[in-house]
Amino acid sequence: MPRRRRQARGAVGDAVSDIPAAFDSLQVRLGHRFAHVDLLGRALTHKSFGAHNNERLEFLGDAVLSAAISGLLFEHFGQSGEGDLTRVRAHLVREETLHRLALDLGLPALLRLSEGEARSGGARRPSILADAVEALIAAVYLDGGFASAQALVERLFTPLVASTAAEAWTRDPKTELQEWLQARRQPVPGYRIESTRGRQHEQMFTVVCSIPSCSLEVRGEGRSRRAAEQEAARAALATLKPDETERP
Repeated sequence: MPRRRRQARGAVGDAVSDIPAAFDSLQVRLGHRFAHVDLLGRALTHKSFGAHNNERLEFLGDAVLSAAISGLLFEHFGQSGEGDLTRVRAHLVREETLHRLALDLGLPALLRLSEGEARSGGARRPSILADAVEALIAAVYLDGGFASAQALVERLFTPLVASTAAEAWTRDPKTELQEWLQARRQPVPGYRIESTRGRQHEQMFTVVCSIPSCSLEVRGEGRSRRAAEQEAARAALATLKPDETERP
């Protein structure tokens, strides 16, 4: 029977207990040894598993990741302007990139999922894995402070940053739309989920992109909130820039 680690007393009062020994190797890959291993368990617990899941950590991790990536890009691309830096950051924090990192870290084998979610392939679903990476970053931040989280982000993302130039990163639709509006001194667009349909593990999201200054509302669909937002932004660009043929 696998060895079990006793739950550490941490800052999270309703923490996940019984942290498996398999998490030891993950901590080596992360380059961070948790003082409060309950945070690590929480970061890898999907909402389908129970109430003590990683949704709140995902929210925090998104902000920590953005700040840490911004610092990394500021140092690495010293001659690049705000537009280029914004585009690179958008690509680094998008679901596709986070999904690849999750696979590299071996997260599919460590996620805590309900039996139904596991049977439906949840451990390989890009949106679930991307969220887990953000939750892990938040867990490291809560356990060791921003310096520890920043070190993790640099460890994960520096190879990606070092292998390209800022100009090589194309703009995703959301970034392009925001820059197009800002260049015309227009407020940034708003996004809201209009509806979801399908079973929990096969949901399709419909997102509305609203641009009041242009009297425009368009919709996009995707299998995650982020994907739907990108499609809505793409539709908005097609309406605002109908004569331009280039697309990201």
